[in-house]
Amino acid sequence: MLEPSRIAAIADELLDAHETRGIVPLLTARNPDMTVEDAYAVQSLWAERRAASGHRIVGRKIGLTSKVMQVATGITEPDYGVIFDDMVYENGSTIPFDDFSNVRIEVELAFVLAKPLSGPHCTVFDVLSATDYVVPALEILNSHIEMAGRTIVDTISDNAAMGAMVMGGNPVKVDAVDLRWIGALLYRNQTIEESGVAAAVLNHPANGVAWLANKLAQHGSSLAAGDIVLAGSFTRPMWVERGDTVHADYGQLGAITCRFE
Repeated sequence: MLEPSRIAAIADELLDAHETRGIVPLLTARNPDMTVEDAYAVQSLWAERRAASGHRIVGRKIGLTSKVMQVATGITEPDYGVIFDDMVYENGSTIPFDDFSNVRIEVELAFVLAKPLSGPHCTVFDVLSATDYVVPALEILNSHIEMAGRTIVDTISDNAAMGAMVMGGNPVKVDAVDLRWIGALLYRNQTIEESGVAAAVLNHPANGVAWLANKLAQHGSSLAAGDIVLAGSFTRPMWVERGDTVHADYGQLGAITCRFE
């Protein structure tokens, strides 16, 4: 484990990068003994400092839950990050491109909880019972660490690359549709770039939420009623540039559109 002073220094560095839209060198290159637990300690301290400055935590994101995402990143286990209130956009939003160091889009489902959810023995059935509704969502990935050579330690420290999210479409109860077969078509400027189905997330997107509840229990935390949980992407990340319009068609669950200016 890194010394607490080093963990604090890294958290401060990433907080500054978040505020200035900067990029910092690889953490693992500069701290070769840094572990996954060190990374979550950095993330936790970073989140505490954002919360202390007046931002409110509204949920969590899960990353790297599908094979396509693991292949795309070279990382072989899931991770999680924190969602703050200023990271959530409505459908149809114009999003400031300069708010991010870089922009990639992922297609996901968001679970909104009606009841608290905790590990260490949380199952997919516990998740379904605790969920108020599921709604389409786009995750905006944003890395404050140079991307070439990143490891899961770098990514976790950087709040699992969580930049923002867009919620939209039609919310549904978990028993109204087969969540495994929810599909989406992802367009950039009227051209289809990616497609996928939600079963790509650990065979059922609720499995990602169960993994999260169990992982949070290891860190002395849990999910609360009202929390938003981004359950993981079922497409590869799509790069976005200034001026691009993004559209995701979820079929019977509606669509999400946003533009980056």
